[in-house]
Amino acid sequence: MFVQVIQGKTNDAEGFQRHIDTWETELKPGSKGWLGTTGGIASDGTTVSIVRFESEDAAKANSDRPEQGAWFEQLSKYYDGAPTFRNSTDTDTVGAPSDDAGFVQVMIYEVKDRPALEAFEAKVMPELMASRPDISGSFRVWDGSTAIDAIYFESEAKAREAEKKMATEMAEQMQQLNALAGEPTFIDLPNPILRSA
Repeated sequence: MFVQVIQGKTNDAEGFQRHIDTWETELKPGSKGWLGTTGGIASDGTTVSIVRFESEDAAKANSDRPEQGAWFEQLSKYYDGAPTFRNSTDTDTVGAPSDDAGFVQVMIYEVKDRPALEAFEAKVMPELMASRPDISGSFRVWDGSTAIDAIYFESEAKAREAEKKMATEMAEQMQQLNALAGEPTFIDLPNPILRSA
């Protein structure tokens, strides 16, 4: 799998959303190798799109389509400055992305010791996931030592409620996890854009 993570800022959330919606009807039918997209706009105007393709070649073929280039040129007008792009084939899923989520939280953080983090997660994630029925899936993209996690929740209200409970019941595990993962940047998407092929 090849993933492109596009992050930026918009000062016209409604216009940005409207233009994103046109991709579904106008460009999706001709997009070969596209697997799905997770995205949205945070309350401060931060935008993120995590776009999944079968391969890097499929992503390039999509980008090379004239209609895709024209569409993105129009989208660029809704960005406040140039967006950043991260490309990766290094991914991991737990439960896979969910198109049924009512809330998505994206976390971006620097990992000090990836093998140690993954070993620790292998031990604690089953218990953590069992205690969080509000989580419907997750997806991780690696960009060197930077991890980008998308966590899919049934709703924001249930996510916040479960967070408080977990902070008490699994405080020690979360402290260890934070020591390995570093302080994350959170991008909360209350109205996520969720699409699959």
